[in-house]
Amino acid sequence: MDDTPLERLGNGKYLLLTSFRKNGTPVATPVWVVRDGDALGVWSAADAWKVKRIRARADVLVGPCDVRGNPTGDQIPATAEICDAATTARYRQLLARKYGILGRLTLLGSRLRRGADGTVGIRVTL
Repeated sequence: MDDTPLERLGNGKYLLLTSFRKNGTPVATPVWVVRDGDALGVWSAADAWKVKRIRARADVLVGPCDVRGNPTGDQIPATAEICDAATTARYRQLLARKYGILGRLTLLGSRLRRGADGTVGIRVTL
């Protein structure tokens, strides 16, 4: 069942998303992840540093991790792109479904704090 990296990463609870600074230094961040067809979907605050790094440089590394960001498997190269508002809304729905009450409360708190435009979806293609 979980025979491809896409399935393993999409079914996992956390994804270690490693983006790169302008000088090439890697910065790893644990994030919630959902499956989006032939890609993975991640959700983040629009003003987060990882979003700024991805806008500047789309190549990333992804791999499974625990809640603290400790890798639980190998990282593989991928490409990340910032999504439009419709895709971001779809990722919110998928996250709410996958992560249950904790996901719904987190999304609600984010919407109250930042508004609907305060978060963005990130599409990760392996």
